[in-house]
Amino acid sequence: MSYLDHIHACNRWDPSQFVPFRVDGERVGLIRRDFLPCLKDCPQVLAWSEMGVDWVHPATGLEERSLILHQVLEGLHARGLIGHIHGERYPVAGQDRLRPRLLIDRSAATYFGIRAYGQHLNGFVRDGEGYKLWVARRAANRRVFPNHLDHLAAGGLPWGLDLTANIRKECREEAGIPESLSRQAIPVGAISYCVDGKHGLKPDVMYCYDLEVPADFQPVNTDGEVASFELWPIERVMETVRTTVEFKLNCNLVIIDFCIRHGLIGPDEPDYLALVRGLRSPLP
Repeated sequence: MSYLDHIHACNRWDPSQFVPFRVDGERVGLIRRDFLPCLKDCPQVLAWSEMGVDWVHPATGLEERSLILHQVLEGLHARGLIGHIHGERYPVAGQDRLRPRLLIDRSAATYFGIRAYGQHLNGFVRDGEGYKLWVARRAANRRVFPNHLDHLAAGGLPWGLDLTANIRKECREEAGIPESLSRQAIPVGAISYCVDGKHGLKPDVMYCYDLEVPADFQPVNTDGEVASFELWPIERVMETVRTTVEFKLNCNLVIIDFCIRHGLIGPDEPDYLALVRGLRSPLP
């Protein structure tokens, strides 16, 4: 196991196994070939072939299109072809997430290979000349990565919330961080990766934040997503990332980025340049 293994684990996919999903002639996603037959019952909305999937319904309004797609998703869910309906919507767009063609339920984004956006917060304490990082243990009932380690606060970026409002919401819900403290979070960049997951493609962008919290700060989860919090010396965090898969998959990338930015992983690391490049992998 190595730091670079986590970069590779987040960037494994075979383009030949996917076809483009197009709306108004623009590619907005990539759908796995083995999912195509699941779309056979909605030809008035989605037309598919080995060359791709096209939105063909005449509706043009954002909300009208989104409602039509939601009805398709409910049908797929009723047939057991996709999982639960989350209730949170993500934009379906090409390059500009603020100009979506339609909106899709979060739970279905990977089936259609929609580019998703999230935010991850490194909550840390300075300990003399070193650092300690707050580490969350995900609840056992989480659908994704139950019982795995996670950041102090992190979450997807839904339609209708800007970056500032969403990171403050995640801080409040996941760790009980008051706005007086969460507003001190510093945006420090973004990470991108693309991986073929259980249900489809995840071409994701994660906006990263650093938040230095007081030594006596104690996080409290309020939404049931976290089982516990612990404050770890950064050396323990780094060793856990380097040698295990205990952290949620994409959290490893955010921690590696934190360590590079703070000089904890330097140019003497054999894979240094590959790590720097790999944290911002090109998205399809």
